[in-house]
Amino acid sequence: MMDVKEDVVVVGAGIVGLACGFRLLQEGRSVLWIDPNPPGSGASYGNAGTIADYAVMPVGSPSVLKRLPQLLFDRDSPLSVQPGAMAMLAPWLAGFAYQSLPGPMRKNIQALAPLVLDAGLRWQALARAISAEDYFKNDGCLYVYGDAASLRRGMRDMALRAKAGVKVAFLTPAELAALEPQWPSLDGGAALFPESLFVTDPGRLAGQLFDRGSDAGGRYMMESVEDLIIEPDAISLKLGNGQQMRAHKAVISAGAHSQALAARAGDKTPLITERGYHLEFDGQKHRIQRPVCVADLGFYMTPMSGRLRVAGTVELGDVDPQPSPHRLAALTRQAQAIFPDLGVPERTWLGFRPSLPDSRPILSRSSRTDRVVYAYGHGHIGLTLAPVSAEIVAALIGNRSPPFDISAYSAQRFGRWLL
Repeated sequence: MMDVKEDVVVVGAGIVGLACGFRLLQEGRSVLWIDPNPPGSGASYGNAGTIADYAVMPVGSPSVLKRLPQLLFDRDSPLSVQPGAMAMLAPWLAGFAYQSLPGPMRKNIQALAPLVLDAGLRWQALARAISAEDYFKNDGCLYVYGDAASLRRGMRDMALRAKAGVKVAFLTPAELAALEPQWPSLDGGAALFPESLFVTDPGRLAGQLFDRGSDAGGRYMMESVEDLIIEPDAISLKLGNGQQMRAHKAVISAGAHSQALAARAGDKTPLITERGYHLEFDGQKHRIQRPVCVADLGFYMTPMSGRLRVAGTVELGDVDPQPSPHRLAALTRQAQAIFPDLGVPERTWLGFRPSLPDSRPILSRSSRTDRVVYAYGHGHIGLTLAPVSAEIVAALIGNRSPPFDISAYSAQRFGRWLL
């Protein structure tokens, strides 16, 4: 069995795990990242690039609950189920339905607000620390509404966001046209989040974060962690290559693959996989100046370095690496409906998001030991929440009080209804 010199092993080298490791390195700790994939790959690479300081709304809400049967069984809807996965997902969907009721939804909004509202400021500070300022644009983000009915739904949604502290402005169709002249005319309007940042290349940003962490002494091992054993004075990790190592402390930040390790650390959590997709069209970034979310269809268009990325929709399922062709086809049709001369995408992508029924991440200690800290389950907003997650994790590892009350993100919150 190998002992390690590092103070902390971070299981997972996605954007959240990288940010946690970097913060610990800044505090003078030694860090080893372990991940079977290259640092910053997966959902950390394939997201829409938004620093969503407006993302106080959970996925589940009364309006979604009302439409849930229609959404789940329409293969082209923004929220669908991978073929054959319904039986596996039934317990999770029951929890999701409960969390979509008005009372739980309001509690979830209150829980998400302190995590997201300062996301832009936190990312600007982290970007300065890793010399990554050039990857960020401060041009805001748009939600667009095609007609009056869509706009009314959007205004209800935005009222809840504004009440939680989100800064938002409504634009008439004419004002939208002035801001995004190539966007097709519409009858509804748009909501603008004027202070929102976006990232022009999430993959390269993650790479920069890893490089600066490596410069600060962080190490990386490309390997899987198959088991975790709590010992009196250490955490023992069994690796996929058959080796076993002991660490002083461990951070579980393996995204969609975190559930089994958390269970070994004493906490069962209702984590499932969201299969996320994107398309990329080279040379088309000039179409828009900032991320635009087509609200009713649940996808983003984001102008990235040298390309236009079309990302979004939710397909609940498993970590099967084979994409659902109809999801890619639907996303292509929807993008071409906005810009008919886009042509076909140069590349497509499928990745896996870790999703919980209440849309809150898990940021807490293990129920069995303070040597294990969790940072997973960030759903659609892992990129947004990476810096604040790192701050919370560093506080827990250092036996300090977090920057605010984190009881809403406890891994133990599911005990009342977990099936």
